[in-house]
Amino acid sequence: MTTTTRAPATRPAALTLDDRLALAHHEMDARLNQAAVAYEVNTAHIPAEQPADITVPQLPQTAIPAPYRTPLAQLLHRAGIRLQTDGWSREALVEEDGRRCPIGAIRREAANRGQADDACFLLLEAIKRHWQAETIPSWNAQQTSAAPVLLAFDRAAELAHNRNL
Repeated sequence: MTTTTRAPATRPAALTLDDRLALAHHEMDARLNQAAVAYEVNTAHIPAEQPADITVPQLPQTAIPAPYRTPLAQLLHRAGIRLQTDGWSREALVEEDGRRCPIGAIRREAANRGQADDACFLLLEAIKRHWQAETIPSWNAQQTSAAPVLLAFDRAAELAHNRNL
């Protein structure tokens, strides 16, 4: 009687997590490629449509929530948004095309002249702290874009908020 000796059965080496993830990645790529081809085949007979003109409605200034609870901080925040929506002017309170200077934006958003004056005072204080200017119009005329003006509005709103104004 002859006996045959078999080699002991060995288990394949266990796959590491990285190996399993790589295999899953390749399998998913193959499935996604197959699905993309199936989609193209199934929709080839459908004529292409022109994309629809979707217009996003503009919210009124009062509908945009202010991050501040104090009246002057809210006013300064709204005035900054007014400059962003209407445009910034270096020259006049209000341009013919609707662009505004900082004071024009504050006056547009203020409930009364006293509130506008208080907001202008805080804006000038924020400007003096960071840019050493004498007046809002002279500082505004030196700017080359609306970015520093909007930054000044943010700083003035923070100042009003911190003072609970």
